[in-house]
Amino acid sequence: MIENAKFALSEIEAKQEKFIDHATKIWEHPEVAFKEVKAAAWTAQLLREEGFDVVENYAGVPTAIRASFGSSGPVIGLLGEYDALPGMSQQVSTNKEAIVEGGPGHGCGHNLLGTTTAAAAIGIKKEMEERGIAGTIVYFGCPAEEVLVGKPFMARRGAFDDIDCAFAWHPGTSNNVNLGTMTAINSARFHFKGVTAHAGADPHNGRSALDAAELMNVGANFLREHVTSDVRIHYVLTEAGTAPNIVPDKASSWYYMRALSRPVVVDTYERIVKIAHGAAMMTDTEVEVEYGGGCYNTLPNKALSEVLHEAMIEIGVPEYTQEEIGFAKELNATSPNYQRLVDSGRIPDGMHIRTDIGPIAKENGFASTDVGDVMHIAPCSSFSTATYNAGAGGHSWQITSCANTSIGMKGMLYAAKVMAVASLRVFEDSELLSKAKEEFQLATKGVPYVCPVTDDMEVPQ
Repeated sequence: MIENAKFALSEIEAKQEKFIDHATKIWEHPEVAFKEVKAAAWTAQLLREEGFDVVENYAGVPTAIRASFGSSGPVIGLLGEYDALPGMSQQVSTNKEAIVEGGPGHGCGHNLLGTTTAAAAIGIKKEMEERGIAGTIVYFGCPAEEVLVGKPFMARRGAFDDIDCAFAWHPGTSNNVNLGTMTAINSARFHFKGVTAHAGADPHNGRSALDAAELMNVGANFLREHVTSDVRIHYVLTEAGTAPNIVPDKASSWYYMRALSRPVVVDTYERIVKIAHGAAMMTDTEVEVEYGGGCYNTLPNKALSEVLHEAMIEIGVPEYTQEEIGFAKELNATSPNYQRLVDSGRIPDGMHIRTDIGPIAKENGFASTDVGDVMHIAPCSSFSTATYNAGAGGHSWQITSCANTSIGMKGMLYAAKVMAVASLRVFEDSELLSKAKEEFQLATKGVPYVCPVTDDMEVPQ
C-alpha cells in the first residue's frame, strides 16, 4: 500500500461497487451536451452523501457542479465530465448493436470519467480526515466537453480562478501521460441570405446564397496554403437550398478552425470571416456570422505529469481475466486500428488490453478538449488509462460497449487511485506545487486567459 495514500486507496477499494454502480447508471441513461440533468444530479448527490459541500447550477451552467471539502490552501481541482455523444448508442457486445437506433451513447467513456474524479475526491477526503492534511479538494462536474465549450462557459464566470492546480483524466486505449499539445479551436456558422428566382426562367433576378457559401469554401481552401502547417479547417453545409430550379435564398455552413495555439486559431478565424464577407460581396448577398465559441490548446504541466506517471507505476495496472481478454480480442478482430498498431510495433501481437505503462510522451494531437482552458488558468495535467480494447477507434461503438464492462470499470478505478496519490503528494509537497506554478508562468509567458466564450453567448438549453 502506498504510504502517503493508504486511507485513500482503501476508501476507493471499499466503495468500488458504489462507483461502478454510479458509472453504470450514467451509461444506461446517456445525455448529450448541456442535457446531463440526471448525471449531474446523481453525481451531486453522491458527493453530498460523502460529506462534500455541493453547489449545483454552478457558474451559471445548469448541469455544472462544484463539490468541495476543506477550507484552506492549497486548492486542488479534479475535472469531471459526463456528457454522451449523439448516435453512439450501443449494447455491451462485440458486434455493432444499438440499444436505440440513432440514440446517444458513451462513445468517449464519460460515464467513467465523471465517476473517476468523484471517486478520487472521495478517497482524498478520507486521507485528509484521517491524517489531518490541510488543503481543499474540489470536484468540478463539467458538462458539454464534446462540444468543447462547457469549461469555457464555466471559466467565463471565474469557476477555476481559485484553484492552485488541477488534474484531469480521460478513458483510453493505453496507460500513459502525454506532454504533447491538443489543438485550440473556434467554431462558427455562416448564414448567407440571397434572393429567390426561377433558375431557368429568370436566374438574373436571383442572388444565390448557395453560390456565396460555395465561394466561401473555395476561398477557405485556398487559404490552406497560407497558414501554418498545424492549422486544420473543416466545414459542412448545413443548408443549401430546396430544389435545383429555385435560386437558393438561404445557405449555411458550419466551420471548425483548429491549431496548436490559441493566437493562431484566432488569426485563422478572422481571415475566414473576411473570406465569408468577400463571398457575400461577390454574389450580392448578405452574410451573418454566428460565432460558436471555442477552447484553448492544452498546456500539460511537466511537474504534475511526472507525479502522475510515478503514481501509475507505483500502483500498477489492473489484472484482466481470460473472459475480459477474450472480449477485447473479439473487438480487436473487427478493428483495423489493432493490426496497424501491431504492424507498427506499438503494441505486441496478442496484447488485446494494454497492460504496459508507457514513458511520458510528447506527441501532439489534432483533436481538441476544453481541458485546455483550465490548463491556461492554473497548472494542470492529464493522463489516460486503458478502459477499452487496444484497437478501439475514437468516438466509436466499441468504446460505448467497453464503457459498461469490467474492462472499463477496472481502468476507471485504477485512474481514481492514480489521481488520489498524485493529489495527496501535491498537498504535502509545497516545493512540487511551487515548481508547477513556476513552470506554468514560463509556459503562459504571463499572458492572461481570455475566455473564448463571449459575454453575449447564452448557455445552450
